Amino acid sequence: MRNATKLFAMAAGIVLFSASLSAHHGQAGYDTTQTVTVSGKISGFQFVNPHSIVGLDVKDDKGETQAWQGELTSPNHLIRAGWTSVTLKPSDQVTMTGYRAKSGANSMWITKISVNGEELKMGAGN
Repeated sequence: MRNATKLFAMAAGIVLFSASLSAHHGQAGYDTTQTVTVSGKISGFQFVNPHSIVGLDVKDDKGETQAWQGELTSPNHLIRAGWTSVTLKPSDQVTMTGYRAKSGANSMWITKISVNGEELKMGAGN
């Protein structure tokens, strides 16, 4: 009986631990089956935890400005790829590709970003 109790406790611990690992939901609000690409000028860059945020002013087909927001990984990962808090500056011309928000908002999880025509690395493997 004592071994059964230990086994149950270990199994419960493993289940709870694995659930906490999957609790991070950074991309949960984004449609990861389709990508969208937008280009415009940087309106802001927040190099903050848990995810860095890129603000972008994008001209639509009518020439009107739409505010877009892109979400990146943490500054810790970006620093390892060579980023700093001034990698993106206001008025830089940027093209962002990523997964659009499921809500349809002008927001995306960035998978690729180019600044003034040069693609930036975002972490290991790219």
